[in-house]
This record gives sequence, C-alpha cells and structure tokens, in this order.
Amino acid sequence: MSFSSDAKAELCKDFINKKCCALAEASGVLLFCSGISGEQIKLVTESEAFAARLPQLFHKAFRLDFDEVQEGGKFSFWINDPEKIAGIFEAIGYSPAESITLHVNYGLLEKDCCRLAFLRGAFLSGGSVTDPEKRYHLELTTNHHKVSRETERLLTEQGFAPKTTLRNGSSILYFKQSEAIEDVLAWLGAPVAAMGVMEAKIEKEMKNKINRIVNCDNANTSKVVEAAQTQIAAIRRLREQELFEKLPEKLRLTAELREANPEANLTELAEMFDPPLTKSALNHRLRKLTELANEE
Repeated sequence: MSFSSDAKAELCKDFINKKCCALAEASGVLLFCSGISGEQIKLVTESEAFAARLPQLFHKAFRLDFDEVQEGGKFSFWINDPEKIAGIFEAIGYSPAESITLHVNYGLLEKDCCRLAFLRGAFLSGGSVTDPEKRYHLELTTNHHKVSRETERLLTEQGFAPKTTLRNGSSILYFKQSEAIEDVLAWLGAPVAAMGVMEAKIEKEMKNKINRIVNCDNANTSKVVEAAQTQIAAIRRLREQELFEKLPEKLRLTAELREANPEANLTELAEMFDPPLTKSALNHRLRKLTELANEE
C-alpha cells in the first residue's frame, strides 16, 4: 500500500455516528469526486478502506444504496436513478435549476465536527499525500473551481494556509511544508500518518547532518594530506641539498616525526613530542622547514 492509501485507511477507521457528520462527509466526497451531474454520479477510488466505507456513508447520509458497484484494480460506484440523484442534490443544498455550478453548502457545516467531516470526505475522495521519504506534498483536487475556493476558505478558518494552482482544468489546493502536512493529517484524524511525516523529516535531517559531517571530515582530511605532502616534499629537498643534518635539533626532530607520520594532523603530531608541543609551535617549525627548502 502507498503512504496515501495508509492515511486514508486510518481516516476510515472513525465510525460515523451522527447523521449531520455523515451528510457533511458525503458532501465533501461528492464535491471532490471525478463525476457528478444530473444524469449520473460516479465515484472511483483505489482505496479499499474508502470503498468499504462508501456504502455505509451514503446509507447513513441519504438512506440509499448505489445502483452499481464494480471491483477490480479500482473500485467504482454509480448512482443512475434520477430520483436518487435529485434527493442527493437536495440534501447537499444544490439545485441545478438555480445554479449551474456546484458549491459548498455552509449550512451543513455549522458545527466543528461537520467541518472536519466535510474535509475528511474531500480528502478521501479527491486528496492524496506523497510518501514523505520522497517529498512533502498533500493536495485536494476538484473539477469545481468555486468548490475549491470555498474549501480554501474553510481550511484557512481552521488555521491552515493552502496554496492553489490549476492542473489539467482542475483546481488544486496543496501543502508542501512538512509541518503543515503533519497538522492537516493529525486534525483530519490520521495521527499515525502525521507521525510518519515527522519521522521521515527527522530521518532526513539526521542523514543530512551525517553527510555534512562526513563531507567536512573528508575536506579536512584532504587538507591534512595536502599539507603533509607539501611538508614532506620540503624535507626531501633539504636532504637532497645536504642541508638536513645542518638543521637545528628541534627542526630535525620535527622533520623526522613528520616523515614517519605523514597521515597525522597537527594535533596528533604535536602530541608525539616529549613534552608535547602546541599546535602553534609545531606549525611554526613546519613552516620554517618549508621556507628553508624554498630558499635554495
């Protein structure tokens, strides 16, 4: 199952107790489904949990059954009976004779529980959420632009701030921030999915932190190796010029330790002296060796 399917399955665990909430949720389902007209209502979903919920939801909300149900890779539900369709339109507050565009019936959403139910139905029908391990994206899609604008207002009133766009003639409300997606999923009634987004974010941040540390360590290692190679090359030139034995004892000891420990950084090399040197003192000696080699 996909992350989106898991989130919808979690939302479908909530039992529908109140008739008002059933009507609000069914209204959200219809306004965000792919096919609703005066001749036919068609609902299509890939979610097995939502497919199991739909007959119960419509019976609770409208006291009717679907005229046709088809199962397969996707689940399809049809209502073709004109009387049933007319009854549904009346229940959700839409009159084809008075308006050619569908709209959100705010009269059904006076209670907080009904607003939540409406938006849950909208997400179950026309929503999706991307696997947070890949990217952060939650959206609600509807073919009805007025419905999208009114739903945006509802979400804003609940403290959310969706962005809007158009895609292939459909209106999209979407969120791309992980925190916003967590909040929306938790509010809708999918805390496990919300936790999944949070855990994915923490894991990504940890991986990024580790990568930064590794990259930094690699860069520092490269600098250490490059500096050591420069110092060893200088010491080699001093030997070739027969100047090595003429070096002061401190510089000669420093050169011998550097040759014997080419991989050591300044801190490690400084601790090899007896007594240990400071990094500043060691760096001064190595710089002096390089200057002497370059003088000849």
